[in-house]
Amino acid sequence: MDCLVTGGTGFIGSELCRFLSASGHSLTVLSRDPVRATRVLPPGTRCIASLAELRAQDVFGAVINLAGEPIAAARWSPARKRLLAASRIDLTRDLVAWMARAVHRPSVLLSASAVGFYGDQGDTPLTEQSPPHIEYQHELCRGWEEAARKAESLGVRTAVLRIGLVVGRNGGFLQRMLPPFRMGLGGPVGHGRQWMSWVHRDDVLGMIEWLLGRDDLQGIFNVTAPLPVTSRDFAQALGAVLHRPAVLPVPAPVLKLAFGEMSTLLLTGQRVLPARAEREGYRFRFPDIRSALEEAVGS
Repeated sequence: MDCLVTGGTGFIGSELCRFLSASGHSLTVLSRDPVRATRVLPPGTRCIASLAELRAQDVFGAVINLAGEPIAAARWSPARKRLLAASRIDLTRDLVAWMARAVHRPSVLLSASAVGFYGDQGDTPLTEQSPPHIEYQHELCRGWEEAARKAESLGVRTAVLRIGLVVGRNGGFLQRMLPPFRMGLGGPVGHGRQWMSWVHRDDVLGMIEWLLGRDDLQGIFNVTAPLPVTSRDFAQALGAVLHRPAVLPVPAPVLKLAFGEMSTLLLTGQRVLPARAEREGYRFRFPDIRSALEEAVGS
């Protein structure tokens, strides 16, 4: 099958492209740096710098939309918020607009979102049916999802993936956490009671593969492990895997001073459960945080 992938050089996308290529699929990847993308992606990948390079005659069986500027890469200034929206909402609108012009529309669109859709909800277990708490993260994800679901009116089977914190080797949020933890200086963030809805990268890829093959499934899916943990439990598990203490908390005032509004990503959380995936029969490869961290950072 011919697949169009946006965000194909990111932490999830690069592994997805390797997996799809190894499975015999042909790839077209949207990248801001197609020269670099050509070097790092599987041989034979067609790399484009703009959706304008797509022709109405191009045929893709599946479109996998993972594009989006990293939300935690910089403070949320007004300019940064515009960039976050453009890389998610505007790009997705343009992608669906191309589908509307295409001679042969794709069979399926899998489009990323995030568990930030739910906002800060304390200890409340959240499924795909749970109402959100209205805040910036929710508004960003809501616009992103609404743009993707416009494809449904074109007859394209559409699944939106509300992805949690992704655990995996050589990248992601763990990359910045490992140095202090390896020096024995790690610990929970703030009071440590906020929930972290995480998922191993292999299960993100596994759920994408699963949804590609399930013609009967569409709509919203929480892409999170079935056992979310608190920040304190996560720190203890990471310390145990690294054989280091993990007792030094990062005070909330320090984070607020350093990151401003973006500190809410670290100081609040969501207890998100993959209700639909489990009900429909998806089997997680890494259901618990200890096994996930052992694969991701263990020697």
